[in-house]
Amino acid sequence: MTQTLLSSLTTAGVGGPAARYVEARTEAEIIDAVRTADAAGEQVLILGGGSNLLVADGGFAGTVVKIASEGFTVNAEDSCGGVAVVVQAGHNWDALVEHAVRHAWSGIEALSGIPGATGGTPVQNVGAYGADVSQTIAAVRTWDRQRNAVQTFTNSELKFGYRDSILKQTTVSGSPRYVVLTVEFQLPLGRMSAPIRYAELARALGVEVGQRAYSNDVRREVLRLRASKGMVWDAEDRDTYSTGSFFTNPIVPAETADRLPADAPRFPAGAEGMVKLSAAWLIDRAGFGKGFGLEPDSVSGGRASLSTKHTLAITNRGGASTDDVLAIAREVRSGVADRFGIELHPEPLLIGVEL
Repeated sequence: MTQTLLSSLTTAGVGGPAARYVEARTEAEIIDAVRTADAAGEQVLILGGGSNLLVADGGFAGTVVKIASEGFTVNAEDSCGGVAVVVQAGHNWDALVEHAVRHAWSGIEALSGIPGATGGTPVQNVGAYGADVSQTIAAVRTWDRQRNAVQTFTNSELKFGYRDSILKQTTVSGSPRYVVLTVEFQLPLGRMSAPIRYAELARALGVEVGQRAYSNDVRREVLRLRASKGMVWDAEDRDTYSTGSFFTNPIVPAETADRLPADAPRFPAGAEGMVKLSAAWLIDRAGFGKGFGLEPDSVSGGRASLSTKHTLAITNRGGASTDDVLAIAREVRSGVADRFGIELHPEPLLIGVEL
C-alpha cells in the first residue's frame, strides 16, 4: 500500500506519512469521510491547500481528509447589494480573488497571492495588507462533528479576531469540530478597491491611506510586494517553501510597547490599551536577519532557514525536516524573548509537534 506523505501536500514540503488518506471532492464526500473516521474512532486532520500546516516527521496516525471541492455559485448580483457568492471549501483562494477582480467584485483584492483553499480563510481570519476575510464573509456552512449535523454561522457568530475565529478556537491539534463546507462572501460591485489601509501598499499605489484605487492595480501591486518577500508560491524559489508567516504579530499592552525603541512599528490592535507589534521587526532587531540558519553549522544544518527575502517565513532549503524548521523557530522565538521580553506565537497549525 502506497503511503501519502504530508510533505507532498504542504507548501513547506515537510511532514511524514498519513496512516489513511481520503480526497473528498464534494460536500457529500467530505461529510462521509469525516463521519466514517469519527465512527471508527480515528483522529482526523483536515487538509486544504496545505499552506498553514506543519506536520510531524513521524506523520499523522489518523485519517487525513483532503478537501478538494471546487467551484462557486453566484446567488445574487445587483448594484445595491453587490454580489453574494458561495464558494466550495476546496476552491483555490487566489483563483477566487483573480475572478473577483476581473468581474468587478470589490473587497478581497488586497488578499491576492495568499496560498491555500477558500475553506481555510475563515478559520484563521486570513488577512494581509490591512484587509482580512472577516470584512467580506457573510456566512460559513460547516459540518458539526459533535452534533452530526450541518451548522451555518453568520459573520457575527464566527467571533472573528486577529487571525482567529470560533472555527479555530474549537480546533484541537488540527482536528476541527466544525469542518468548513462552503464560504459565502458579500462583495460590493465596482472597479475600485476597498479603502487602502496599509501604508506600504498605499505608497506602492501612489494613494493616501484610506483612499481607494483600481482593484486590478491593487492586485498587481500586492502580488509584486508578496513576491518580493517570497510569499507567492514558486516551485523554482526555495524562499516560497514555507508556511507563510510563521509567527503572528504580537498584541501587547501599551506599556510593553512603550519599552521598545522609538522606531518599533506599532499598529492599532482593536482593543483598548493594546498595541499590535511587528513580529518581523522584533525578529530582525533580535539579531535574526534574512537567511538566518543557512550556515551548515546552524541548528538546522542549513536545511531550513529564515527566508532570504523576509524574516517572518521559515523556509525549507531542500531536504529539511519538520524538526529542522522547528529548530529555527525555537531559536528565533527564544532570541526575541531574551531581547525584548515578548513571546512570539506560531501562526501555522502544529500537528504532532510543539514549538
